[in-house]
Amino acid sequence: MRNLEIKARYSNHEQLERQLKKYGARLVSGERQVDTYFSVPRGRLKLREIRGGKAELIYYQRGERSTRRWSDYYLYHCAQPKELKDFLKKIYPVRVIVDKRRTLYRYRNAKIHVDRVKGLGNFMEIEVQQARAGTQTAKLMGTLLQYLRIPASDFIRHSYSDLLLRK
Repeated sequence: MRNLEIKARYSNHEQLERQLKKYGARLVSGERQVDTYFSVPRGRLKLREIRGGKAELIYYQRGERSTRRWSDYYLYHCAQPKELKDFLKKIYPVRVIVDKRRTLYRYRNAKIHVDRVKGLGNFMEIEVQQARAGTQTAKLMGTLLQYLRIPASDFIRHSYSDLLLRK
């Protein structure tokens, strides 16, 4: 699968959530997520454990030079995350663990994440899943950024894992 994504620092989550609801975004979930990143030779591999026992293994590759970037990703839904994590630890060293509280909104083919990341602070992400035409994806991203009035100076190009490793 493929998406276009941005990440930004965003301190006022209440304001952001009000704007999203006013725009017509639908609240999907609020959950605690713990992402264990493994050191792999190429791309990024993380096991995401979600309170309540759900988990998914996520592998992705993306450009790291721009704040608006395309990401190619693959998901594997996992019924036994503890066993999978123990297995992966035997092959790949753990790079970092990201613990966050995430509220997820959807608008069309976009996911908007409102994140509180332990040790880092408040952020938001927009991920627009690529539709048939890549132009629709970029157009929807632009529309959301314009509506939410997120200044480009607040965009960051690093993942939460990178930011935690730099602390």
